[in-house]
Amino acid sequence: MPAKRGPEPGSQKAKHGGQAVREKYGPEFYSRIGKKGGEAVKEKRGPAFYAEIGKKGGESTKRVQGLEFYSRIGKKGGERGRTQPKTKTEK
Repeated sequence: MPAKRGPEPGSQKAKHGGQAVREKYGPEFYSRIGKKGGEAVKEKRGPAFYAEIGKKGGESTKRVQGLEFYSRIGKKGGERGRTQPKTKTEK
């Protein structure tokens, strides 16, 4: 397998490259390319893929954080209360 191009991930050169891209294209660029990548994955893998990785993530969170974690975050959400979604005219 050929070596990856560019600097070692996490190195100072890699960080500088990311900063240069951000300065050149702006933060919206990352949003645009992220959305484009997400659409490509959705097209290639379908909705079942997202269900599968969501389940794996939930199982991992339960294993690492424990069941008490869900109780804790549920209580926090309940304390904040529910907000009504904004209507199209309010956005």
